Amino acid sequence: MAGPDAELTAKLQPDVPHAARIWNYWMGGKDNFQSDRAAGDAVAEVYPEIVLMAQQSRLFLVRAVRYLAAEAGIRQFLDIGTGLPTMQNTHAVAQGVAPDSRIVYVDNDPMVLVHARALLASTTSEGVTTYVPADYHDPEKILAEAAQTLDFDQPVAVMFMGVMGYEPDLSVVRSIVERTMDAMPSGSYLVFWDGTDTSPAVVSGAERLAQSGGVPYILRSPADLDSCFSGLSKVEPGLVPIPLWRPDEPDVTAIDAYGAVARKP
Repeated sequence: MAGPDAELTAKLQPDVPHAARIWNYWMGGKDNFQSDRAAGDAVAEVYPEIVLMAQQSRLFLVRAVRYLAAEAGIRQFLDIGTGLPTMQNTHAVAQGVAPDSRIVYVDNDPMVLVHARALLASTTSEGVTTYVPADYHDPEKILAEAAQTLDFDQPVAVMFMGVMGYEPDLSVVRSIVERTMDAMPSGSYLVFWDGTDTSPAVVSGAERLAQSGGVPYILRSPADLDSCFSGLSKVEPGLVPIPLWRPDEPDVTAIDAYGAVARKP
């Protein structure tokens, strides 16, 4: 293999547990290495619900994107920290409702970028799906590159799906969200979820992840996450455990992950 993909592949570091690959493992994906599976298993030993959280996070994404495309009329999506593709990715859900939807994925993980071409090939003929290689700590770079695909004069759904726990400083998290949303026009939306410190078991799971060599994941209180929606109007039912956000099934169980969808006035 030669060219850009070869350079990316050389950066994969299969012996070092990586957040996107561990999450892929919990979701039942195949794009992970033994080091990732070992770290994932170590977390699951003390917090078995992590697998349910991974599954429910994707179902929350599906419901949120479906709501935005079908009910809110959103046709542009900026998915920041998208992670490895598995099933029912943002573009597939949005373009399944509105084939002309435009999606920009953002990630700085080399393995995600290796997989980018497969996702780009699966977009609709009416819509657009692109990737921006960038870190969410640099919203200005993300916005500049996303502007080549998205029209910031029209509403955009900005998505941070379970990724802000990797930033230890809550004020930095708020700044990233604020700087990104400030660039969006009225009628745009923020979709945001993250893990919460709402049970001793999940706290033990986060500790085990760090002990296993994975990047530490900072669990926050629901109140801390709620502060990231400052100035926005949350769609009902507000900030709730993600399985409880407009569930498709009547009987769902709360987990240690809260999320919401909110509109910019």
